[in-house]
Amino acid sequence: MTQVRRAPLADQAAELLLERVRAGEWALGEKLPGETTLAPQLGVGRSTVREAIRQLAGRGVLASRHGAGVFVTALDAPEDWDAVLRKAGIAAVIEARIAIETEAAALAAVRRTPADLRSIRRALADRGAQRSDIESHVDADTAFHRTIVAASHNPVLLDLFDSFTPRLRESMIEMLRLRREFGDDADHDAHAAQVVAIADRDEPAASARSRAHLLALRDALA
Repeated sequence: MTQVRRAPLADQAAELLLERVRAGEWALGEKLPGETTLAPQLGVGRSTVREAIRQLAGRGVLASRHGAGVFVTALDAPEDWDAVLRKAGIAAVIEARIAIETEAAALAAVRRTPADLRSIRRALADRGAQRSDIESHVDADTAFHRTIVAASHNPVLLDLFDSFTPRLRESMIEMLRLRREFGDDADHDAHAAQVVAIADRDEPAASARSRAHLLALRDALA
């Protein structure tokens, strides 16, 4: 029987249990053996088994029923958010940005405060100053767009953007390396125009400028 060999033990134990579910060791709706049986099979303590079961319950694979035990509720686990993002192509990342950022830009135009606007303008200036190095430019660009999402005052959109940032950074760097050009005056002016729309509280223009910029990025990949 394969045993856990590396930390974190609970994560490893959860993956081993999931592999056994996928292999058909337990049928859908079947009850798993108790902790005292699973622990020595996996080479971990009972507390680690409990944590592994909690993880798989959170992923919808197992369910703990009080007084009855642990049962199989799915034969596989959907990919987690990070795994989906890692596999996404650049175009898919840009399409996801459109969904998040066009709505955030519209809300920012309505809800932005004077402090928000100062942050956005500072970030725009920083972005304009970072035109010689791809990674620095992408970081400054991401920081700029984050200030707009923050100005939407929607915490869910901001959480989505922040969770998305590592994959976003990777994709934007890859895209700019493919294009071999970035940060020209037209690009900067497009971002500046979006700031003007937000400053003017022009909700339709803020949303439209965000969408147009991102669609142009996506179309440039064709």
